[in-house]
Amino acid sequence: MAAALRVDPKDFFSAEEWGRLSRRSSWTGLWMVAHCWATILVAGALFVLWPNPLTLVVAVMVIGARQLGLAILVHEAAHAALHRNAAVNDRVATWLCGAPVGASLKTYRPYHLTHHKFAQQAEDPDLGLSAPFPITRVSLRRKMIRDLTGQTFFKQRIKPTLDAYRTRKARGLSHEQVAEGLWKFWGPFVIANGVMAAALAAVGLWWAWPVLWLLPMATWYPLVTRLRNIAEHACTPDNADPLRHARTTRANPLERLLIAPYYVNYHCEHHMFMYVPSDRLPVIHRALVAKGFAPRMEIQPGYWTVLKTATSKPNAEDQGGRPTARRPQAAIPFG
Repeated sequence: MAAALRVDPKDFFSAEEWGRLSRRSSWTGLWMVAHCWATILVAGALFVLWPNPLTLVVAVMVIGARQLGLAILVHEAAHAALHRNAAVNDRVATWLCGAPVGASLKTYRPYHLTHHKFAQQAEDPDLGLSAPFPITRVSLRRKMIRDLTGQTFFKQRIKPTLDAYRTRKARGLSHEQVAEGLWKFWGPFVIANGVMAAALAAVGLWWAWPVLWLLPMATWYPLVTRLRNIAEHACTPDNADPLRHARTTRANPLERLLIAPYYVNYHCEHHMFMYVPSDRLPVIHRALVAKGFAPRMEIQPGYWTVLKTATSKPNAEDQGGRPTARRPQAAIPFG
């Protein structure tokens, strides 16, 4: 198996520079977790205090993006970068970040580190997320509609559970064995969401869990997860170059609020230096640019530019043929 090429920080920075650029904090990760939940509460309060269609849309978009933010913080913990203490790193990620959105640090970490080891190579478990691109604009529009109408949520969250029971006889499993296996995966999600629903009901907001948590999770969260996946690796120019097989997408404040929280857009730098905490990636990015390395890196000015590249395949009807056939959708990891 061919592992992806790696880079050495010494090829870009002096030891003194790298020590300064990559320094870790025991508090920044916890601050990002607190910031994520505070943003969710503010967005939810906006609709509770001023209930109307506009504030609902804003709340769904902001909360859905912060649900992605919680998954990104699970990703941070998978690299042992959420907190210096390994136990704190894992427990905070498991219960305050992963469990509320159905992301499992225990299962995600080995999967994701394999992705880093074989990034954009045949053995990369995430290759199916980038390999189909470029696609047509029509195809992306269909996918986005499925995301925003809950079809992706059903396919990724609910259907596998139904299939586990439907196929249990063929796999020689009892109801109890299937239930035990599902509880190992879904148990933390059920506990965390049960606590949230009960707390909201206790203050008279019983409706807030389905409207302000489940609805964003079923609509905006799948959409921004898709956009994140496209931006990170789709149509990268050189899968053999460790500076060009992952993409950094410069994000404006609105994109950071609604699409790319917690520095997830600095994906080229993340693949170059995978154990550096995410809050250091913008600093490293600026240092690399100042040293003249930007032309060697895959950097795009915004998500709209990336989407234009990712949908550069002509529609069949544009060529005078039949409409493009529907592609099967690649699974999107929760974290």
